[in-house]
Amino acid sequence: MKNLVTLFSLVCLISSNTILLAQETADASETIPFNYKKRSPIYDYSESQLNNVDTIPDFASKPNKLKISGTIFEPDGVTPASDVILYIYQPDENGNYEMKRDDLRKRYVYHRGWIKTDTDGHYTFYTFMPGKYMHTKELKQIHRIIKQPGKPEYELNAFFFNDDPLIPDLTLACRAKAVQSMLRLEQQKDGMYVATKDIVLTENSPEEQ
Repeated sequence: MKNLVTLFSLVCLISSNTILLAQETADASETIPFNYKKRSPIYDYSESQLNNVDTIPDFASKPNKLKISGTIFEPDGVTPASDVILYIYQPDENGNYEMKRDDLRKRYVYHRGWIKTDTDGHYTFYTFMPGKYMHTKELKQIHRIIKQPGKPEYELNAFFFNDDPLIPDLTLACRAKAVQSMLRLEQQKDGMYVATKDIVLTENSPEEQ
């Protein structure tokens, strides 16, 4: 009889553990989107609540530190846009995109960050000057993806830099396009570069036009 009770207890314990494991697996499958590895990285932020300031990984150890700030406006160019997510990613100072994998094996660019505007529409990133990949004629750049409330995400023109030596080699049309998102750098006494760039949203994202 004692052996029967012991066996029954063991069966119950195994059953309970199986149920808990099944519940945990179900919970995980519910929180991980089916398209996780293919979706835009703008949705991969880890903080439960974003704010309007973010710091790119390795900022403290990198030379040529850079602060980018500004205001994101509604299409009228006057009203600050709240609850807008802006995601940036960039190469390192040598022009290389350092790639990593997260716990779910999704590859991502390591030097990246997110902000979400509050009612004043302000945003700030603390990062560093990116380099240009050797043997290419691409401008130095920081890539941007933006997400307005209730609309799909879309890419903005990258941030470019007014001191880039390749700018004079651009055609007039390319130069005019680059100027729209160009950062004009100033250097503070502590050596940090600063740039201010406002963003005016459009009525329709490119996918809706």
